Amino acid sequence: MKPRGILFDWGGVFTVGTFDGRVVANTARRFDLPRERVADAYFAEVRRLELGEWSLPRFWAYFARALGVEAPYDDFEALFLASVAPRPEMYELLAAIPAEVTVGLLSNNYPVISDYLRAGEGFDRFDAVFFSNEEGVKKPDARAFELALERMGLPPGEVLFVDDHEGNIAAAAELGLMTHRFEEPQPFVRELLRRGLTLPASAARP
Repeated sequence: MKPRGILFDWGGVFTVGTFDGRVVANTARRFDLPRERVADAYFAEVRRLELGEWSLPRFWAYFARALGVEAPYDDFEALFLASVAPRPEMYELLAAIPAEVTVGLLSNNYPVISDYLRAGEGFDRFDAVFFSNEEGVKKPDARAFELALERMGLPPGEVLFVDDHEGNIAAAAELGLMTHRFEEPQPFVRELLRRGLTLPASAARP
């Protein structure tokens, strides 16, 4: 079925690799700490950022204490932002999606990063945006999908959901959305063409 809307995840789709993995790796490198130790501390409380319960300075106060390091918050914010690794070909594809297709973004995201993305090039192609840190609910909770669909103004059966995480894909399918588990841009392009979307030749190359 040809979708009338596409609902995208951000991390792992519009970025190379996962944002969280890069934050952990960059923090471990910056403070010369074992990556496993940094990951344990990071993932123990990062959910508070995703749900908007903590600001990024509050998270850094916890994170620095848990790791036993000292550094100004501004240094951590710079490291946090530097951990974004955009996938340019996906932003090019985003711009190539026909104007009649409603495009949404459903992202488990963080303070500072959500503002950074809104100010970025190409973001105005999203017709509807849902950031978990601003809404207090995150995927795979059905409420996150329902709010995103409401903003898109489309029923689930007319929307293709694109995510790199199997748990989110399963939750979307249960709600009746079409789904594509993202791994690389070209299989996704082939999926769009298979579903009847017309793309410029430059975007549709196999």
